[in-house]
Amino acid sequence: MTDRPSTPLLDRIHSPADLKSLSDEQLEQLADELRAETISAVSVTGGHLGAGLGVIELTVALHAIFDAPRDRIVWDVSHQTYPHKILTGRRDRIRTLRQKDGLSGFTKRSESPYDPFGAAHSSTSISAALGFAVARDLGGAGIETPACGIGDCIAVIGDGAMSAGMAYEAMNNAGHLGKRLIVILNDNEMSIAPPVGAMSAYLSRLYAGAPFQELKAAAKGAVSLLPPPFREGAKRAKDILKHLAVGGTLFEELGFSYVGPIDGHDMESLLAVLRTVKARAHGPILIHAITKKGKGFAPAESAADRGHGVGKFDVVTGEQKKAASNAPSYTSVFAKSLIAAAERDPRICAVTAAMPDGTGLNRFMERFASRCFDVGIAEQHAVTFAAGLAAGGMRPFCAIYSTFLQRGYDQVVHDVALQRLPVRFAIDRAGLVGADGATHAGAYDIAYLSNLPGFTVMAAADEAELVRMVATAAAHDDGPIAFRFPRGEGVGVEMPERPEPLEIGRGRVVREGRGVALLSFGTRLKEAVEAAEALEARGLSPTVADARFAKPLDRELILRLAREHEALITLEEGAVGGFGSHVAQLLAEEGVFDTGLKFRSMCLPDIFIDQASPADMYAVAGLNAGDIERKVLEVMGAKVLERRA
Repeated sequence: MTDRPSTPLLDRIHSPADLKSLSDEQLEQLADELRAETISAVSVTGGHLGAGLGVIELTVALHAIFDAPRDRIVWDVSHQTYPHKILTGRRDRIRTLRQKDGLSGFTKRSESPYDPFGAAHSSTSISAALGFAVARDLGGAGIETPACGIGDCIAVIGDGAMSAGMAYEAMNNAGHLGKRLIVILNDNEMSIAPPVGAMSAYLSRLYAGAPFQELKAAAKGAVSLLPPPFREGAKRAKDILKHLAVGGTLFEELGFSYVGPIDGHDMESLLAVLRTVKARAHGPILIHAITKKGKGFAPAESAADRGHGVGKFDVVTGEQKKAASNAPSYTSVFAKSLIAAAERDPRICAVTAAMPDGTGLNRFMERFASRCFDVGIAEQHAVTFAAGLAAGGMRPFCAIYSTFLQRGYDQVVHDVALQRLPVRFAIDRAGLVGADGATHAGAYDIAYLSNLPGFTVMAAADEAELVRMVATAAAHDDGPIAFRFPRGEGVGVEMPERPEPLEIGRGRVVREGRGVALLSFGTRLKEAVEAAEALEARGLSPTVADARFAKPLDRELILRLAREHEALITLEEGAVGGFGSHVAQLLAEEGVFDTGLKFRSMCLPDIFIDQASPADMYAVAGLNAGDIERKVLEVMGAKVLERRA
């Protein structure tokens, strides 16, 4: 369906300032139009739908009451900010979301002054908003240009993100400092998967017995606090907030005034409470708003993940358009292989940090409920919990996206590597991931894991190799081991029925040649083979090898390739400091460069690459087959011309 919805009020909105002239009834209409426009836009681009639909009313109310960008609105994770982008001057580009040269799917400081703080990982908003609040009170942006100072600082955070320790570290600090700070807890009982743990249970208890109609009546009373005339506003605001608070003991103990819970889809209540809060003079305050992820779009509301991440879809039916592929996804291959391994070994268990579906562990959980643990958005805890499982005699697989494992790096070093505990790290979304852009790129794990003593680091070149690496990790008890694999479908290779563990530190040659050797670590192997085949027409026939291991390196293979070829080129889907750097170190130590070997390392460039298709992103990185072919010609150009002559 290509017809756009009728949005007469929204058509008049070019910036949040335009909302100031609308009545409360018009703001309700605007919310309806904004929801329709969001659904229409995401049907064209795909992306994060459910989260944005859940905060439509809240987004309108925030921009109607507060004065962004002077008032700093910090959205946690920020995959819920498509409606915010529409209201802040980016509607004309909203159908470029998550595409090359288009709008980011998250807040981004360089994109708009209405995005004061970039995000994509969770649980950072309260810390950032508190930083703005302290900067405000110290003069901050207003030191040189007072008119551009900082006003109110508002953090919007979900209940899933509130399960992370960083949120509590920030709230503890905010309560201690006592700065004017507004935190809005967007409680929809969902992150990507339903949230787990004691915090989720606590929030459920808070609103289970809270009658919305009574809170709404109290909120209506808050309207009397507004000017004109504005007499004793702060005192009366404080009084009514006391009546609105129905039991946020935990938050109050952390030093916050608690308001709620309120119905986050009731515009009248939202406006009244936000006006009251804006009138309050001092201290940190938490507004607890109950919302529904996917609100207003039946296919999203009925989906298990409430329409968290969707492809392009039909607006009427909600049916998503999926690309046809006969190859299984790497994630599904991992899940199937882990289940098979767990059927043979009762010590195998699995840990995920709020991503059971994304990592494939939902399937494992169905089969082995007592051996699968979703710890919530808590990667640090997940890693150390897995370390404890390993120390206790289990064989844990800690399945975390590459970009999120960064959050638990100290635990990887201190609690796992230092103690040589055999935690198995299944690192999904390795390399460049496409539409989620730089924030989700799995660019650094090769470097930050290969640096650690006693760590084994593998990368699957295809789905068959991934199966073998799961078997390798399952059998490995000599220290920590990690294997990385990308997002998306495999290359369609034949799968091993009974995979045998790989020999640790042993690679393989997949194509014998001469002159130049291409040594790949990971799924660039397919591109290397394509480049080698194309180079045949230019008088070159490169050897192509699959390293399999970045640590320990296959010294024998690498030194043989160096000895038997004029040039050696390494390939990896990771940043500098990873596989190629370790190969160069080996060659230097062995004195190979003294013999005149030409060596090049092809890795991700020293930049953050914005969202695009994976192929386009790898083109920017210079790691596609054509780029490899050009690199070989650059290194061997003179020799090629001599042979062709």
